[in-house]
Amino acid sequence: MSNRSYEAITPRRVAFLGLGVMGHPMAGHLARAGHHVTVYNRTASKAEAWAEEYGGSAAPTPAAAAAGADIVLACVGNDADLRSVVLGETGAFKGMKRGAIFVDHTTASADVARELHGEALRLGLNFIDAPVSGGQAGAVNGLLTVMCGGDAEPFEAIQPVAMAFSKAVTRVGESGAGQLAKMVNQVCIAGVVQGLAEAIAFGQKAGLDMKQVLDVIGKGAAQSWQMDNRGKTMVDDQFEFGFAVDWMRKDLGLVLDEARHNGAKLPLTALVDQFYADVQAMGGRRWDTSSLIRRLK
Repeated sequence: MSNRSYEAITPRRVAFLGLGVMGHPMAGHLARAGHHVTVYNRTASKAEAWAEEYGGSAAPTPAAAAAGADIVLACVGNDADLRSVVLGETGAFKGMKRGAIFVDHTTASADVARELHGEALRLGLNFIDAPVSGGQAGAVNGLLTVMCGGDAEPFEAIQPVAMAFSKAVTRVGESGAGQLAKMVNQVCIAGVVQGLAEAIAFGQKAGLDMKQVLDVIGKGAAQSWQMDNRGKTMVDDQFEFGFAVDWMRKDLGLVLDEARHNGAKLPLTALVDQFYADVQAMGGRRWDTSSLIRRLK
């Protein structure tokens, strides 16, 4: 966990559902910022270990975690996981008090965001879709970028709370807009990483010292986050840096599904998605997304 400082705000009663590589440190930042945090995780031992580490409490169900909370945050795997922690007799909506706000940090579909937003309003609750960018390092260091969709008033209430683990928390539109913005983010990453992979592979075939070349071109128009943070590890054939190929394929599947509905043409994204399928077939399901270069060697 980083040693970041936290802006003083009124402590809130919050719940956090899902303590994976992202959720565990995100919930930790909320506790360190002074909020009263109750956590839930499908594997109960992880919730108990979190509570012991941070001094919060663990609950046996999402509904129990959400009981009495002003804000309930979640970061789980996909649409099905999200529905499982939100809906039903043990779901968060069952335990939330009227007027409470559910903030979903899962990268999920815009459709499920709109569905749960509608159900929340029916129950007198609020729902904000709020996927994040920045990966595991961003979560640990409290430097995530959060893209939010939903109603303005609840967004304004959750923004200062979410800043505990973020460098920016921005409302980009109505319900579902946060998920759509995250899709834009993933399209950009897919294209940049493929271009970087081809460039490095080309330079290596040409006999260049690619670490030196990356230092040079990284000071010019080719510079990118991916080049700065993944270029030299790609040269070294190292792919153990967080965001896994399996997760990227899930995200690109959401993008391509949405494009089929809205008519967007995404030829490069579809191609890179298939390149990631090749990486999976090579045994790289848990390699990070920069492993695209493995196809070219």
